[in-house]
Amino acid sequence: MRKLTYFIACSLDGFIGDPDGDATAMMSFLDEEYLAYLGSEYPETVATHGRRALGIDDLPNKRFDTLIQGRGSYDLALREGITSPYAHLREYVVSSTLKDSPDPNVEIISDDPIGKVRELKAEDSEFGIYLCGGAKVAGALVDEIDELIIKSYPLVYGTGMPMFETGFAISEFALESVRAFGNGVVVRTYSRKR
Repeated sequence: MRKLTYFIACSLDGFIGDPDGDATAMMSFLDEEYLAYLGSEYPETVATHGRRALGIDDLPNKRFDTLIQGRGSYDLALREGITSPYAHLREYVVSSTLKDSPDPNVEIISDDPIGKVRELKAEDSEFGIYLCGGAKVAGALVDEIDELIIKSYPLVYGTGMPMFETGFAISEFALESVRAFGNGVVVRTYSRKR
């Protein structure tokens, strides 16, 4: 069975962006060492236009072949005129308001995201499923998440968009690895305890 991995950037206090979801403050930490790590370990998590700008568009997918994101995350790309931000992956957008996809590579999940994730997890593939965000879709899928990869940036927001927007429920994960970078970013990988 394939894994659903929530691969997410957040502040030290657990916010993935300001109250509107803007995370541009984290962009200043994308230095040479950290970008080399992302390019070598998680090239498919870099958006297509970013891959082209970095000259890594030809790198094969290493861990994921499918992406799921919420409408808010997808809107960030749409505002820039990008209708398929991860064209190198199968893209799904969870949205109850976006009825028609603006791109043939992007499928809209308008109801039952849990059922769709279970269907995707049951596929026969060596690759996993990348949950890109945001808080609402992560909250809806929290029980389906098998792995968390949290990129903690040395920033404190004080308030903002949390990693999960959900009711109170405790889910336990086990720490698998930690990687620290000279710029202060720490990447922690956790697997769900079942």
